[in-house]
Amino acid sequence: MIEIVEKSYKEQQIANRVTQHFNDSIEAKKATQLVMTNNIAAAALMLHKALSNGNKILCCGNGGSAADSQHFVAELINRFEIERAPLAAISLTTDTSVITAIGNDYDYTQIFSKQVSALGQKDDVFVAISTSGNSANIITAIKAAHAKSLKIIVISGKDGGDIQKLIRKDDIELRVPAKNTARIQETHILIIHCLCDAIDWLYSKDSME
Repeated sequence: MIEIVEKSYKEQQIANRVTQHFNDSIEAKKATQLVMTNNIAAAALMLHKALSNGNKILCCGNGGSAADSQHFVAELINRFEIERAPLAAISLTTDTSVITAIGNDYDYTQIFSKQVSALGQKDDVFVAISTSGNSANIITAIKAAHAKSLKIIVISGKDGGDIQKLIRKDDIELRVPAKNTARIQETHILIIHCLCDAIDWLYSKDSME
């Protein structure tokens, strides 16, 4: 009987923690909606314009943000929720030979910037994902993107970090106003899905014109 009571107590404590995670995630998303809705719409229009003009999207991040980068690109190349032509997008986090060669021969901070310099064309869009806004390899990549005249969308969190200082008037910042990394990452996924949905909607409108 004591063992059953102990198990029930632990389950309840975990359930309470789960509830708190859900509530905190909802609050982070609501806070982002209040301040970032127009920026997300502007970012979607920037992406659609570039793709419609024959340009491509380059995307990258570290850790969980690397997974988000690959997730975003997969939705564009394959599809999100409607049938449409594949869209030109590359995640710079996927080629282990390139990444390890650059990291070994030069420096980890250059693993994305060298790819941007090699693959980026004027008016492509570079999507940089960083929960802290302080990722050194993202910072060097943004500088490389500016040098190549790419459009830039930064998906970040917290106070924007050092990346915020690099943002120019034509760049778009999608910053989640939260401090907890998990909450920021969860909201980044929602932002990415909003972008994918908007791009789908814009292409569906194009097809009716």
